[in-house]
This record gives sequence, C-alpha cells and structure tokens, in this order.
Amino acid sequence: MNGTPRALNRVLLFIIGVKLLAIGLLLLLLATVPAVATWWHGWSASVWAGAENAFRQTHLPGREESWLWIVAGLILVAIIIAMIAWLSQQGKGRANLLVASDDDSDVDGEVRIGGGVAEQALRAALSERTDLAGASVATLEVKGKPGLRIRIQPRQGVAPHLLAAEVSQLVEALDLVIGQKTPVLVHMVSGARSKFTKAERVR
Repeated sequence: MNGTPRALNRVLLFIIGVKLLAIGLLLLLLATVPAVATWWHGWSASVWAGAENAFRQTHLPGREESWLWIVAGLILVAIIIAMIAWLSQQGKGRANLLVASDDDSDVDGEVRIGGGVAEQALRAALSERTDLAGASVATLEVKGKPGLRIRIQPRQGVAPHLLAAEVSQLVEALDLVIGQKTPVLVHMVSGARSKFTKAERVR
C-alpha cells in the first residue's frame, strides 16, 4: 500500500544472498580442497598480472597514473548515487494528513486532521482486545489520496472473518468522527508471537 519497491528489494536481497553463498562456498573449498586452492592461486595470479598490464597501458598523457582509476571512481560515484536513490524509496508513501479539505461552512478556512489522530484512536481501541497479539496503524498515501493500513496479528484460534468484520466496524466509527470515508487496508499476519504468548487466547 506504499511506494516501497518490494520487488526490487527482493531481487537485490536474492543477488546479495547468492553472492555471499558463493563466497562462503569458495572459502570453504579453498580451506578443505587442495586442488581448488592450487587452481585459485594460478587463476588469481593471472588476473592480477592482466590488471597490472592494463594499468600500464592506459597511462594519462604526461602522467604515470592510469585513466582506469578515473573510470573506477565514476563507477563508485554512480553506485553511491544509486544506493542513495534506493534508500530514499524505502518507506515512501507515508502521509501526515488524513483529511485536508475546504470547510463547507460559512466560516472561511480549511479542515485538517492529522493521520496521527486516526492512528492513535485505532491503536488504543485495538490494544484493548485480548484476541490480538499485536497491532499497528499507519497513514499512507495511495494515488495521491491518504488511507490507513491496519496490520493486526491475531492469536491462535481467532476467526479471521469475525476479526476483520469487527475491525471494519471500528473504521466505520472513525469515518463518522472525521466526516469522511477513508480507504483502509487490513493486513493480518501470523507468527511465533501468536503461538507462544502467555496471554489469554480466543479459541
């Protein structure tokens, strides 16, 4: 429901995981298999010799330095810019205002209701429920309009459809208070906390 690039994050995590796994396997083989260690020494020596030869053949005019260092620096700068752009996309979509509309009454002005009002009200109502192991509420912007994401973790044995209906009633009550119908995503999750918590469970 927000602008976080989840697909890109998963792809990056997969690539990093595969690389780390490959490095770990290589280190294990280097430490345990003599043939692999012999191959590695020969291969790395040839690669290093090739790199030294490439740097010797790419000197800047009148200088001893290679222009390959400039290329390497530009690549690092591009990687840094890409990482900053990627980090800026994380959690994108959060909204501060839930209602921001012109007042239709005779008094000039604009009605503004912060998302924290709805978040605190719903969290307070959900925290009193014994059939929930956890709950969180966030105000997000979807296609230019504010909405709410309610993330709840029911305890073991709770009927999801009944819980969703009761949460919907809370949202409808909130709509009456703020005077506007708000888009809401109810996200139910499960985890170890819902199974091993010592609090009372609904079955």
